[in-house]
Amino acid sequence: MPVVVVESPAKAKTIKNYLGKDYTVLASFGHVRDLAEREGSVDPDHNFEMKWEVPPDSRGRIKAIADALKEDSALILATDPDREGEAISWHLEEALRARKAIREDTKVDRIAFNSVTRRGLAEAMENPRKVDRDLVEAYLARRALDYLVGYTLSPVLWRKLPGARSAGRVQSVCLRLIVEREMEVEAFR
Repeated sequence: MPVVVVESPAKAKTIKNYLGKDYTVLASFGHVRDLAEREGSVDPDHNFEMKWEVPPDSRGRIKAIADALKEDSALILATDPDREGEAISWHLEEALRARKAIREDTKVDRIAFNSVTRRGLAEAMENPRKVDRDLVEAYLARRALDYLVGYTLSPVLWRKLPGARSAGRVQSVCLRLIVEREMEVEAFR
């Protein structure tokens, strides 16, 4: 009986109804790993190596999936069809491999569907693929930048502007654009 993993429990219930008793359908509840919350979780000096950890609330979910795989020889990653969904599938596969829940004979497929319908699911099941490494790399680059910018700029911001929250990859660039525009307006007067 193949194990199908989706992100949300509501979607898991619907998909279980479509697939029937021949499938185990479980929910990951979103991301199952994150960067460790400490300095050095992204190491630019070593090819941007990233240190991941499984948050406590995800440990039970990974265990449930690993336990289901003890009885089954196929894993179908059916997370959302976007960069984050691809990242969740990648994290799930990595976490399950680390637990040795995926054996040599375990078939691992990725399916993606845009509508949670019988037809959408059937089409996806007929066209399985592997996790898209390019989408995963895009996710990893964004995640590394978010981490490096946040951990570098936020402490400076807190020192200079007490009460400030944080500095991020996107808001820092936006703030710079606003400041530059304001300086142009002031120079025009």
